[in-house]
Amino acid sequence: MLADTTSPSTVLDPTELKSTMDSVHRAGMPGVYAEVRDAGQVWRGASGVADLRTGRPIRPDMRQRVGSITKTFTAAAILQQVEKGRLQLDAPIGRWLPLLVPGERGNKITVRMLLNHTSGFPDYLPYAFPSLQEVPPSPKSLDDNRFRRFRPAELIEMGVTAPAAGEPGSTPGVYSNTNYLLLGQLLERVTGTTAEKYITRNVIERAGLQHTEFPDGPQIEGPHSRLYEALFGLIDPPRDYSVYDMSWVGPAASLVSTVKDLNRFYGKLLDGKIVKPSSLAQMQRTVPVIALDGKKIDYGLGLHKLTIPDCGTFWGSDGTVWGALTMSWIRADGKRRLSVAMNLARWNKPNSSGEPPHHPIDDALSTFQRQALCGDGNAR
Repeated sequence: MLADTTSPSTVLDPTELKSTMDSVHRAGMPGVYAEVRDAGQVWRGASGVADLRTGRPIRPDMRQRVGSITKTFTAAAILQQVEKGRLQLDAPIGRWLPLLVPGERGNKITVRMLLNHTSGFPDYLPYAFPSLQEVPPSPKSLDDNRFRRFRPAELIEMGVTAPAAGEPGSTPGVYSNTNYLLLGQLLERVTGTTAEKYITRNVIERAGLQHTEFPDGPQIEGPHSRLYEALFGLIDPPRDYSVYDMSWVGPAASLVSTVKDLNRFYGKLLDGKIVKPSSLAQMQRTVPVIALDGKKIDYGLGLHKLTIPDCGTFWGSDGTVWGALTMSWIRADGKRRLSVAMNLARWNKPNSSGEPPHHPIDDALSTFQRQALCGDGNAR
């Protein structure tokens, strides 16, 4: 259930929220929109455009590809099956998926290790998008795969057969979409239906989400922004990837949602309405994990832990797919919530040493997040 927190609720300041959000747009983000909640208060805002060509304004009710936030939904579905006794967190996955993970690794790697990224399986993305590994790298495979229909088994094979990222159970773990495609297959094995259908009925509908769904085809249904991918300066000007077949991430990162739905979902999750409090406690057991950008994060079972000094502990996730960045955070007491969506991804251009330098968007986004979560945009 909802935890106590030492951080008091803060009255939402619409003027400061809009001002700091506008700063994200002025720093170079084409469009940004968000919903902030604190107890009974709600603020929704948007700044910028949904379409750079037409100037169509962005709106806070638009749908967004939310990327790896999907993993929290998939993890919750797995915990529901644990509650039913059909799965055990510390049982080897080879018991259910002997063909996908054969031999010794199938006996060593557990369901928990898939959920918290300590399996040692590397990400399959470098193999699904090989042009990103070329010297120099190229976005060619992003365009080649726009309408490609990947099968989960072929993506999983790329990750399982690649050189291991670590020993099963060792920390820090290594963030990998391979883990969550395997969890999707695990759900299918124990429920008799696809992961997407099970999650829709038992997580999305249970949470009462009206605008959250797995896409049926490359289009986003309903009002949405174009999604611009810069790929760290490799695509200049950034290219629109809002039309894209999301089979390349499936139950790992393909959900479409709204900021309102995301805030509702994490509220229901922390309130014990999606999984039991004992399961939520398991989801909040974190280990250090190396994220795809190389940073170390505290990761549980489908949940990130974010600690902001003098503000509080927050749970949630962020997510990126081609052209979209989304973040959703809820304070441990369930009161303060932020979900924010942006329509430009990987905006940092590498410097002469090849490292992506700090960008004004980074600072502006940090200030907006602090204002939204803590009511103090000046503190960093």
